[in-house]
Amino acid sequence: MVNEENSDNVAVTALRGVGPRVAERLAALGIESLQDLLFHLPLRYQDRTHLRAIGSLRPGQEAVVCGEIQIAQVHYGRRRSLVCIIHDGTGSMSLRFFYFSQSQQKRLARGERIVCFGEVRRGPKGLELVHPDYRLLDEAEEVSVEDHLTPIYPTTEGLNQTNWRRLTDQALARLDTDATLRDYVPDDILAEHGFTPLPESLRAVHRPPPGSDPECPESLTGLGRRRLAFDELLARHLSLRLLRQRLDADASPPMRGDGHLRRRFIAKLPFSLTGAQRRVIDEICTDLEKSHPMQRLVQGDVGSGKTVVAAAGVLQAIEAGFQVALMAPTELLAEQHLGNFRAWFGPLEIPLAWLSGKLTARARETAMTSVASGQPMLVVGTHALFQEKVDFPNLGLVVVDEQHRFGVHQRLALRDKGQRIGRQPHQLIMT
Repeated sequence: MVNEENSDNVAVTALRGVGPRVAERLAALGIESLQDLLFHLPLRYQDRTHLRAIGSLRPGQEAVVCGEIQIAQVHYGRRRSLVCIIHDGTGSMSLRFFYFSQSQQKRLARGERIVCFGEVRRGPKGLELVHPDYRLLDEAEEVSVEDHLTPIYPTTEGLNQTNWRRLTDQALARLDTDATLRDYVPDDILAEHGFTPLPESLRAVHRPPPGSDPECPESLTGLGRRRLAFDELLARHLSLRLLRQRLDADASPPMRGDGHLRRRFIAKLPFSLTGAQRRVIDEICTDLEKSHPMQRLVQGDVGSGKTVVAAAGVLQAIEAGFQVALMAPTELLAEQHLGNFRAWFGPLEIPLAWLSGKLTARARETAMTSVASGQPMLVVGTHALFQEKVDFPNLGLVVVDEQHRFGVHQRLALRDKGQRIGRQPHQLIMT
């Protein structure tokens, strides 16, 4: 019988070995469900699929070796260490442990057979492995190696690689018995791009077969990673589409006018606008006439004329009878904007207000009173613009410069000030 419970609804606590403490450590990495665990992908891989003869080893190799412990003793030098000399018939090497317990010292005794994995180093008396992964073998036990490349996962304190492999083993096993992971990509899309099904892709990434090259794009693991990358990009694209739909469903004040302020502004500029600047201005002004919020990014190098383009949009909003807030991350940048707009808007007799943390109490009160009047104007400032005491009764457009310097909550706080008119203000971002 197949369990129809979806993996994003199955908590990691359903897996063996996941109690409250382990669940808390997983949650610190954003892993709370089985699906989260399946998409926690390895950083790299180790090849533990071949047993190597000690006599063939070279420094710098990662290798699985098996031998009999001939000597096990504690060395007291600059650092106390437990050193075991093992021999496999082709040569000898040392296993060195700087951190060890008494029980570990007792188990690693002369005559015991041991299989271990680690990076081969050149030690004081020949080749050695420092703190290798190891397992003691029973007297008649056959030596076995892994049947897949060993994944190394991003981790946190308290979770070692053995923990990760045990947990992902359980999660991958559930792919065979449960409907834990739905593949939403249609078969014809998978075939068109040469993608493998999602469960198969996850297995190839978590447990690459022996001899495969995970870095090769055409290997099973490479194809699996391509499929997962496709899913990630698809999810991002769909989330942006959903966000756009929600924004389109919101109402914003349409800003229509005859464009006389914009034409006067452009005519007084001491330079001619480029074709690209004129095109972007037309696009912004067209968006501002719509009844859903504009979310437009103007990107360009320093000196490329982004501020002139933004000024044209500001004039359309003011001409339509709305207030505009222009926010910059620093006093210096905000003052530069204030100087530019005073020079441009002064001849047009457009009111400006200045709000920053450096204003005197009287100047600040005067500016806030002007803004609270609701008259169409441009308000230039820094973080002071989105403080609770600043009242925008008629905010129609928000212009943000260097948006990456502001937190999401700061930008949303300024946008939410437009709710006084019952609609979302348009937003123009310069970067």
